[in-house]
Formats: sequence, structure tokens, C-alpha cells
Amino acid sequence: MLVGYSSSSEEESEEAAASAQSESCSSQCQEEEEDGKDGSPARKKPKTEEQVPKASRLPLPGCLLAMFPEDVDSQTEEPALHGGRIRSFKHERGNWATYVYLPYHPEEEFMELLEELLSATRAHGVDLSLQEEFHLSLSQTVVLRHHWIQPFTQSLRTGLVHCKRFVCSAGRLRVYCNAERTRTFLGMEVCTGHAQLLDLVQSVDRTMTEFRLDTFYKDPSFHVSLAWCVGDMTAQMEECIQELQSLIDDHEEGPFLLRLNCVELRCRTGNKTFSFPLEP
Repeated sequence: MLVGYSSSSEEESEEAAASAQSESCSSQCQEEEEDGKDGSPARKKPKTEEQVPKASRLPLPGCLLAMFPEDVDSQTEEPALHGGRIRSFKHERGNWATYVYLPYHPEEEFMELLEELLSATRAHGVDLSLQEEFHLSLSQTVVLRHHWIQPFTQSLRTGLVHCKRFVCSAGRLRVYCNAERTRTFLGMEVCTGHAQLLDLVQSVDRTMTEFRLDTFYKDPSFHVSLAWCVGDMTAQMEECIQELQSLIDDHEEGPFLLRLNCVELRCRTGNKTFSFPLEP
């Protein structure tokens, strides 16, 4: 349990009370000394309490700070520490970046093809970085207060209770850029399973509306992001997109299709991940 610290106003009140008590004691001592000068028996001077200097506020132990990972150090806002990435919104204590998605677990063949794609983009002067993980987004990134997490995830679970598992596939490359034009992505757009994905988005959007958060895009281009770079490199990427697509279509075993087995949704909020299995 965290120990509550006094606010500055409370500290000022305490100091004022101590000061008033000290002044009262000094006045009393002076009166007693004057009585002794008149020949009357001098009373023993009472001892005043020594003024103990107020201790400086101690830092919280590391074990307590580790319990609240969302309270990040200001250094985490530095783009240089995140490959040049810039937050879409400023981090504030108690605010948790949150999004809902379908995870994709790549096979070795997929990773080999990605290396070919990245090599081709570098030849055109665009240095892409692989995604740390691959997924298909079903929501925008929104901000949750910490005390909303439990009711938010429970609402998601309730809304998804009747949703069935399915398989979707993707095979067409597209270039995407975020709204702030600070990052450009190479993604693979879904070509089958679009209707089922819209059903999932509808369920997720109901929860977003319940918590007065932004719903998903009205005409979404469902895709799995493959790689990214800093800045708006849309024009440069569009110049070589046909060449990149040919690497997909002319794959040695036929046109490559990314198959995504949609068996569970996940919700990531801050450093927590919640799983929502779909019905068989």
C-alpha cells in the first residue's frame, strides 16, 4: 500500500501551528522570569521542545515504482529512444494507450519474403524497419484511464461472446501513413474474410461508444502492417510498390497469401494484454 504524503498546503498549516506554539511558549517563559525579579519565588523555566528540522521527502522504493509501469520517466518521450517514433498523444500518468487486434504469428517463409521486400525498398532509398509484432487492427488507438480497464475489457468480452472463429487472407501490398504524417507503413491488405472482420469491429465499436471513445474507421482497409519508417514516405513507396508486389505474385511456390487464423481477439492497454477467445 502506498503511504499518502501531505500536500504543500497541509505542510504550511503544520509549520504555522508549530510557530504559534513556539511563540506562546516564549511569551510564557518571559513572564516567569519577570516574576522572579520582583522578589517572588522564581518558578522553574519550562523546557521548550527542540525544533526538529522537517525531514526531506524520501523517494519511493524501486519495488513500488515497478508496480505502476505507466508512470514512465520523461526520457521515454524522447523519439531517439524509440527509433524516431513520435507519440500520437502525450503520455500522462494514469492514461493507458489501448487498442484491439487480431494477432498474426508468421511462418519462416513469410519472414524470408519480408527480407526480400525490405532489400528492394532500400534499393529505392527507403529504409524500412520490421514490425516488432504482426497483427490486424480492429480499433483505433484510444486512451483509457486506469480504473476503466476492468469494465472496458468486461464489456468487450460480453460483446464478443457469440462471435465465431474464421480464417482471412491477405496478398495485396499497400502503403499507409498515419494521420499525423509521422510514420509510413508497408502493409498487406485483406482479400477474404472482410465481412467477418466488419462484424468484429461492430462489436468492438459498441464498447468504444459505451466509453465515449473513437470508433473504427467507417470504410476500413483491413491489413497487417509489415514494416515502417519515420516520416511521410508515401510518394517514394508508391514508386516501387509494383516491384514489391511482383515479389509477392512471383513467389517460387505461387502467389504468396498471408493466412490469418482468427481464433482470438486481444486488447493491449499499457503493458497489459487481454485475450478473448472466439467461439469454435
